Amino acid sequence: MECSFKVDRGGSCINPDPFASGLQSGAAGGEGRQISGVQAAASHLESREERVSTAERRRQQAAALMTKGAGPGAGKGKTVLITGASRGLGRALAVEMARRGHAVVGCARSHDALHSLHADLHPSPSPSPSPSPHLLTTADVRSDGSVRELAKLVAESRRVPDIIVNNAGAINKNNKIWLVPAEEFDMVVDTNIKGTTNILRHFLPLMIEKKQGIVVNISSGWGRSAAAEVVAPYCATKWAIEGLTRSVAKELPPGVAIIALSPGVVNTDMLASCFGSSAALYQTPEAWAPKAATMILNLTTEDNGASLTV
Repeated sequence: MECSFKVDRGGSCINPDPFASGLQSGAAGGEGRQISGVQAAASHLESREERVSTAERRRQQAAALMTKGAGPGAGKGKTVLITGASRGLGRALAVEMARRGHAVVGCARSHDALHSLHADLHPSPSPSPSPSPHLLTTADVRSDGSVRELAKLVAESRRVPDIIVNNAGAINKNNKIWLVPAEEFDMVVDTNIKGTTNILRHFLPLMIEKKQGIVVNISSGWGRSAAAEVVAPYCATKWAIEGLTRSVAKELPPGVAIIALSPGVVNTDMLASCFGSSAALYQTPEAWAPKAATMILNLTTEDNGASLTV
């Protein structure tokens, strides 16, 4: 089968112990400060319980998506748009979706990498010539104009996605924030936040017109904790993705939903840039993709606004 292939000519402390602080305040300033410290301790415990409850809820939601079997329409051929489809998680997910019989619309900045992906999406020649269900095209999600052209191409080719996976991402080189050059910081923000927003701006209207669609924003565990060091720009953008997802969820009409999905720890080039050779200790994108595909295909509008982890 021949794959439609188009080149876009226009353009990847330790928190103080509240109990200790309460006791110290009481000793120094009397009963009023001691009560204040106890109240702070209680507040701290409530906050911790909320975090544990949230984490458990996410775990249960993810487990349900993995075990409930095919969700509504999961077995039918869907059109899945994946940004950053030329390598890592995006590439593995594109191949897995195609293997399951779904049509892939994949975009990336590298024409050569997309050409290689084309071969992976068509591992054996078709016995009879027929149009490919897949569409691969170069696009730079950082550019609003490039994404506008991508949306136009998708609409004109009648490939409005049922599912969008906002996967394109970038990370800064390991460095303390004051040592990260401005242009590098901008690159991370432009890819991770603006890139995601550009896709939403131009593709949500298509989904809303169709009255159905699921958007999956690839997040990170570092978008839900402050444990990251030397990758503060990346961490900040993933916190932004979590907030963006929850806010947009409240704006969507019935039939359309948006979810934040942390992939977990996967051995990608991005992870290797942080962890070095120890990244090889973790699962490969190819091992991750079947689990991720099952979760994504089982998402429904009931999951709108959720933050999940593969």
